Amino acid sequence: MEREEALIREAQMGSIVAFESLVRQYDKQVMQLAFSLVNDTQDAQDIYQEVFVRVFRNLKRFQFRSQFSTWLYRVVVNYCINFNKRKRRAKFCSLNSESENGEASWSATIKSVEISPEDSMFNKELSVKIESAIAQLSPKQKTVFVLRHYQGLKLQEIATILKCSEGTVKNYLFRATQKMQSLLKEYSKI
Repeated sequence: MEREEALIREAQMGSIVAFESLVRQYDKQVMQLAFSLVNDTQDAQDIYQEVFVRVFRNLKRFQFRSQFSTWLYRVVVNYCINFNKRKRRAKFCSLNSESENGEASWSATIKSVEISPEDSMFNKELSVKIESAIAQLSPKQKTVFVLRHYQGLKLQEIATILKCSEGTVKNYLFRATQKMQSLLKEYSKI
């Protein structure tokens, strides 16, 4: 933590080297979170770049009232929510498992172990269904679900990121889980 605080303070004073160190420290988490929230590789890469540009421009505003990771995740989440709103207005979203340019979806990026072709087909089908179910959640439910289950954040951290109470986060998570269970009920008996 002390090392991170020193890096942040150096970056706030204009050190590009210190900022690059911060980027390297958080780049994978930012990319994963962005991808989990927009479900498109190219969009996630664009968001990744834009987020770090914004962080660089606004780093002087970071006042150490929260952990840097919390502040950074808040920037990512807010950007992704706004991005998804703009994208929805521009065109209707497809729930296909592949993006328009044929890139594999997030579920296909998960490393697989040696499994039978039948199990592989089932896992692919299930991943597509899960992605489809996540896409049907409200933006807040999706954000909370992804931060909790894909990023492994605690409810208190999520509440801080979303600037709401822990009870509100629990409510979003509960409703998201209920909806996911309902949408995936055919797989719960397996």
